Amino acid sequence: MKNSFFFPFFLYFLHLCFALSPDGLTLLSLKSAIDQTDTSVFADWNENDPTPCRWSGISCMNITGFPDPRVVGVAISGKNVRGYIPSELGSLIYLRRLNLHNNNLFGSLPDQLFNATSLHSIFLYGNNLSGSLPPSVCNLPRLQNLDLSNNSFSGSLPDGLKNCKQLQRLILARNKFSGQIPAGIWPELENLVQLDLSDNDFKGPIPNDLGELQSLSATLNLSYNHLSGKIPKSLGNLPVTVSFDLRGNNLSGEIPQTGSFANQGPTAFLSNPLLCGFPLQKSCKDSTESQQETQNPSPDSDKSKKKGLGPGLIVLISAADAAAVAVIGLVIVYVYWKKKDSNGGCSCTVKSKFGGNENGSFCPCVCVNGFRNEDSEVEDQEKVESGKGEGELVAIDKGFTFELDELLRASAYVLGKSGLGIVYKVVLGNGIPVAVRRLGEGGEQRHREFVTEVQAIAKVKHPNIVKLRAYYWAPDEKLLISDFISNGNLANALRGRNGQPSTSLSWSTRLRIAKGTARGLAYLHECSPRKFVHGDIKPSNILLDNDFQPYISDFGLSRLINITGNNPSSSGGFMGGALPYMKPVQTEKTNNYRAPEARVPGNRPMQKWDVYSFGVVLLELLTGKSPELSPTTSTSIEVPDLVRWVKKGFEEENPLSDMVDAMLLQEVHAKKEVIAVFHLALACTEADPEVRPRMKNVSENLERIGT
Repeated sequence: MKNSFFFPFFLYFLHLCFALSPDGLTLLSLKSAIDQTDTSVFADWNENDPTPCRWSGISCMNITGFPDPRVVGVAISGKNVRGYIPSELGSLIYLRRLNLHNNNLFGSLPDQLFNATSLHSIFLYGNNLSGSLPPSVCNLPRLQNLDLSNNSFSGSLPDGLKNCKQLQRLILARNKFSGQIPAGIWPELENLVQLDLSDNDFKGPIPNDLGELQSLSATLNLSYNHLSGKIPKSLGNLPVTVSFDLRGNNLSGEIPQTGSFANQGPTAFLSNPLLCGFPLQKSCKDSTESQQETQNPSPDSDKSKKKGLGPGLIVLISAADAAAVAVIGLVIVYVYWKKKDSNGGCSCTVKSKFGGNENGSFCPCVCVNGFRNEDSEVEDQEKVESGKGEGELVAIDKGFTFELDELLRASAYVLGKSGLGIVYKVVLGNGIPVAVRRLGEGGEQRHREFVTEVQAIAKVKHPNIVKLRAYYWAPDEKLLISDFISNGNLANALRGRNGQPSTSLSWSTRLRIAKGTARGLAYLHECSPRKFVHGDIKPSNILLDNDFQPYISDFGLSRLINITGNNPSSSGGFMGGALPYMKPVQTEKTNNYRAPEARVPGNRPMQKWDVYSFGVVLLELLTGKSPELSPTTSTSIEVPDLVRWVKKGFEEENPLSDMVDAMLLQEVHAKKEVIAVFHLALACTEADPEVRPRMKNVSENLERIGT
């Protein structure tokens, strides 16, 4: 009787064992480790199935040499399940992705889990897991992504992390890790692109060797810990695309100014009371002097108590001080003039290098093509005083002269029309083409103001900025004559005049255009006499020559338009019959290159507006997509909110091929450079203008890419 009962049970047991694959039996241990109050998550986990490959959250793949598919992915996330992680999961030797984030899992990570040596991604964030980080985690030779954030892990970081050679993302934020951030492990993590240790209990100094993470490309986040000491200068060696977040610590001393530090905004260093220096609004000099005063009382006070100085000695000391000051002053003046002469008149003291001369050396305020601004301030003032409201053609560059009659006889072609007047191409008698911008007729009583504005524009001389050559002023006619740039503008190159973009826009060409434009714009911000804000950076205002070198145009015109208006007459004026007339187009469409705060009426223009606009231009260079809506282009290349579209693509980790211009997909060698420019463009287009970098820093970072 007993035997007859045992045999059917034995057959049932064999059926149970062999009906479900070994990987399926292992997964049943996870099911049993979860509180079964809510059984809907595992409703289709049927032990009678031959394989678990149709179960919810399970991914399988056929592996050579095995009759059944093997489990490669477990994804049970955001289900609010409660339980623990069973050690049996370590027997899933082909498991690649373990995704159990945003649940109520508790307990520690079992060491046996890391026997699943095919694991490359572990996402356990948003649970209540505790205990230490097992050193055996780096027994996984393929581990690339480890996200344990928002749990209750504690203890120190194991030195064994240096064995995670393939690790790309280490995210341990919002836990209870403590002790010092260990040194010696970071140079070994050659593939790490993201490190987030924020919101823990780490203390002590920031390790110097964090600066050796040369693959880092996202954010280095050490915020909201108890870190102390000075910020290592070595962090400046990190790639230019890295953003720092060091907020909420006890760091002290001066913020370094080298390398990647130049690209950081003040937000990165907030809530560190003892930090000072740029970009914070706290001078290190002030804090140092106050500390010295409190720690080292003046010795003179002690001496004065003992004995005062005699009158003769005071006179002698004063005379010696005066002589020393005079000598130092003479030396400074001598050095200044020697330096000015050696620079060919370059007196701008900005440290960064925006321009170039023919010898290949750099100077921020370079004199271009051999022309110097020879008109002194006295001569400029004399010109303003001599203007009596009569028509006059004034050549700004003395090496560039022509007569008014020559301009009248020349052939003229309309290049474009906008709210800033009409632009013509005019070929002079010597065959030299120039661009003539015709402004409005107003401003008869504002001649002095007009000339002052034109002279300010004329003082801007840089290889990547269109040069103003001359101007004409009469009560009913105002003209600006500048260099003609032969190859159209960047908008036409990207989108084509007939919807066909230029086939010459390789990655190296686009990078050249971006670098040149950044240099010119940084010069306008840092070195131009008025620290100009352009206010309208967009592809149509970036002109190109035959070598695709960029030239920024249309800067400084807003003040002139305020004086003259923007509606030249069809027949009036001295030039009315010489130049063909076309009524300027008054467009009301939204300029999607403008910063959000620039679209608010009444806001005063800021240089950070230009930074944002340049960032949008970078995104258009990268994606080939335009933020402008035009009836002449196909909708497939129009993305009105280009910034949001790109940010969403990165947040959703879309393939780079989905975002990059199709014309660039063949240039695989440039992938790292493209990603670096993407990150720089996103930094430029931050919604908060205070977080955006200065154009000076943007230009420096671009120069490092591709060199």
